Amino acid sequence: MTQRDKVLFTAKTHTTGGRDNGTSRSSDGRLDIKLSVPGSTGIGTNPEQLFAAGWSACFEGAMGLAARKMKIALPADTAIDAEIDLCLVDDSYFLQARLNVSLPGLERDVARNLTDAAHQTCPYSKAIRGNVDVVINLV
Repeated sequence: MTQRDKVLFTAKTHTTGGRDNGTSRSSDGRLDIKLSVPGSTGIGTNPEQLFAAGWSACFEGAMGLAARKMKIALPADTAIDAEIDLCLVDDSYFLQARLNVSLPGLERDVARNLTDAAHQTCPYSKAIRGNVDVVINLV
């Protein structure tokens, strides 16, 4: 791990049981969830849903930063529907993703510039770049 100039936040969780009827709890107690296998009838969420929620929230924040730099207002009803696919090919698991971004009232070119800028700066986008196929749709 490389040292950075300034760590803004460190998320800490304790997980037992994994995605098969496990649990995960954050060190501050704000997150306390049950885990289950995707598509099962088990109680709880799964890592793919957690990733979709975290990435879409972070991406919307990155769009807000980009909008301020571009001196435009991010629409109040901005929304992102994130889709994370857990895939299996030849006994190898991988992810693929789509962000369906709604920016009502913005011209399409402006909206595209905004999502492109956010995709370059969002920490989640950076983390998966080159490892996960990503499509960003304007809806």
